[in-house]
Amino acid sequence: MKQKPIFSALPILFGFFIMGFCDIVGISSDYVQRSFGWSPVMTGFVPSLVFIWFLFLSIPVGNQMNRWGRKNTVLLSMGITVVGMLLPLVTYNSTTCMLAYALLGIGNAILQVSLNPLLNNVITDDKLLTSSLTAGQVIKAISSLVGPEIVLLAVNYGGEDKWYYCFPLLGFTTLLSAVWLMLTPIKREPAVAESQVSLSSSFALLKNQTILQLFLGIFFIVGVDVGTNYISSKLMAMRFGWDEDAVKFAPQVYFFCRTIGALIGVFALSRVASIKYFRVNILCCIAALLVMLTVEHDMVNLACIGAVGFFASSVFSIIYSKAIQAQPDKANQISGLMITAVAGGGVVTPVIGFAIGAIGIIGGILITLCCVLYLTYCAFGHAGSCMGHGPF
Repeated sequence: MKQKPIFSALPILFGFFIMGFCDIVGISSDYVQRSFGWSPVMTGFVPSLVFIWFLFLSIPVGNQMNRWGRKNTVLLSMGITVVGMLLPLVTYNSTTCMLAYALLGIGNAILQVSLNPLLNNVITDDKLLTSSLTAGQVIKAISSLVGPEIVLLAVNYGGEDKWYYCFPLLGFTTLLSAVWLMLTPIKREPAVAESQVSLSSSFALLKNQTILQLFLGIFFIVGVDVGTNYISSKLMAMRFGWDEDAVKFAPQVYFFCRTIGALIGVFALSRVASIKYFRVNILCCIAALLVMLTVEHDMVNLACIGAVGFFASSVFSIIYSKAIQAQPDKANQISGLMITAVAGGGVVTPVIGFAIGAIGIIGGILITLCCVLYLTYCAFGHAGSCMGHGPF
């Protein structure tokens, strides 16, 4: 009997939970620093070990995925993650921890490139695909919230020097996800001739005006996400004098509202045209940032931080799904391009830091607003018009 698409989609959606594991790097790097006496500079290199691979691997993996198949590529990413999670248990030292973080990042980069288009193998309806991708972002957000708690659980169980006990739990969860996906029959996507796939042919896709605008859209929505998270605690400290314990509440508000917004987006995008939803939400983001710029009241500013998280939560899924649907026969290459833009979006944070140093916290808000203004152009310009055609 033929398996229903929803049952084939479930193990894929669970893969988004594995995708969120890379967010443990923030809290766990503090324990690594104390364990090995690393300098702040050395510790600051840890996030780079995880996220630099998005820049170097996304397009090559997107191209190779035509040969390997999307499902096999996802399984490869999970295998790499499991190996990384086992290393510190075999030998716990500075080198194995660095390798563990690197393998976590490599596995995550490959997973991001392959998991999103794999949904396209089982969900063919355009609206349901966008909604499903948003559901994946909800699951990833939940994982991002749970990950630090797993690290704290390991610390409470074994002490600060046993923080790495979180790795076997993360590795076992990844292994379960891989086994579930392996046992789920998913029809392989049509093969693409290798002669049509290369690094140059991937970058050549950017000559298409729609793909280019959507690529930049991914770049800037990541900039909004990272930027708002980055300035949230600084805003409350610099403008209102909140202490170190109190400012931690601001990023929590942001992540909570982003999760709720993505959850609502799952249902809304299955009923509302995605371009309309994109346009309304991005205009609300502008309004929230303008209020944040002009109104100096702590609770109002905190509400605005949450509002940006809420209204920007579904934008990544909308842009990504429309990029894939723009040229379905080149979905693997386009996926690699879009995930490369995720890495590029990280450059927004240093720009925000420079702006804050130059003119204060208002500079950070203005840079985030500039990112949203591009997304507004994306929603109402050429790319938005293309999204509005047909069932979009």
